[in-house]
Amino acid sequence: MASQTKKKGGSLLARKANEVRTKTEEELMKLDSIRPDDVLGLKMATKDYLCSPEANKYEIKFTRFKLRDLDSGHVLFEVTKPTGVELNQNVADEDAASNGRFVRYQFSKSFLQLKNVGATIEFTAGDLEITKFRMIERHYFRNRLLKSFDFDFGFVIPHSTNTVEHIYEFPVLTDSEVQEMIDNPYETKSDSFYFVNDRLVMHNKADYSYSA
Repeated sequence: MASQTKKKGGSLLARKANEVRTKTEEELMKLDSIRPDDVLGLKMATKDYLCSPEANKYEIKFTRFKLRDLDSGHVLFEVTKPTGVELNQNVADEDAASNGRFVRYQFSKSFLQLKNVGATIEFTAGDLEITKFRMIERHYFRNRLLKSFDFDFGFVIPHSTNTVEHIYEFPVLTDSEVQEMIDNPYETKSDSFYFVNDRLVMHNKADYSYSA
């Protein structure tokens, strides 16, 4: 299965975010299950993971990842998982306790000038069918939300290999904001929350440097 999705994360999403009650990480950790509206209420990157690796009973595994600048067509980087090895997406450092769920990205400062980036993801599914597979990805600089993206994978059949390209329209940043992000590596962070049938099953985290 191959598809392409595009989410601007713009005014409609911002209005929706304003309608969602603010929630803290501590509140969410007490819930039996976490739903999309719960993470949309977060105002900063989480310190911990909101679910365990065992929550991924659907055996979703990411096997290829590619970033490209849509305006120039230039491939920023691409990595494919070798057989029997877990995929690490441009990792400079990884905490073993994160069980492969944390990625540290190192980009050049020119990355912050990009406007439209395509992220191609290939993933496999296990024995169970997957309904309403959805990712909410929220990017922060320090404790300020830069942009929230919302992508719908739809239905995934068991034992399938699937490819999807997500289209990211980057937020407009001022020159001072860009410089601040360059001067403060790894204070730009993201949380990627994956839901099946509106229940959290995977949570990945990343941080970013723009001084490579």
